[in-house]
Amino acid sequence: MHRPASTSSRRVLVTSILVLIVTLGATGCTATGGSSSTAPTHAEPGFAAPPIVGTTLDGKPFDLAAYRGKPVVVNFWASWCVPCQAEFPLFVAALASHGSTGLTMVGVIYQDSPDAARTFAAGHGATWPDVVDPTGALAASYTVVAPPQTYFIDRTGILRSRQIGQVTGPDLDRQLAAILP
Repeated sequence: MHRPASTSSRRVLVTSILVLIVTLGATGCTATGGSSSTAPTHAEPGFAAPPIVGTTLDGKPFDLAAYRGKPVVVNFWASWCVPCQAEFPLFVAALASHGSTGLTMVGVIYQDSPDAARTFAAGHGATWPDVVDPTGALAASYTVVAPPQTYFIDRTGILRSRQIGQVTGPDLDRQLAAILP
């Protein structure tokens, strides 16, 4: 059976369009011709750490960007978190050992009251800024599901690694090696 040329032409056109759509989708191209492999909007190792801007437990403004040029450990914690209690002495010791290299520690309070967090931080020897996260926006940008979660950021602001769950001594040594000189 012979089909008219117009039907064959339409079939070829539709097939060509479908192939083009599948090809564009497979290569990650967007409607503007750019690539879809842009930096994530959440904390992902190998990419810039998401911003942390807010107020500390002592009422001072905080901006993580001010720490560019220093290796930074960001720890999401809560006073009610038992593993957080075990981690704090390790962080205190790491700052004492590596403070001369510029190592900086930043805490972010996760689903906790400022009063309870303040008491906890003081009782565990925290000398670093602890940022309040009343809306959970900071935790969301770092994809925190429960404390403790700790992020290791190099001097250029790139997130090098993350620890989900309690940090042990060997964990901390291994993670710090990725950001210290």
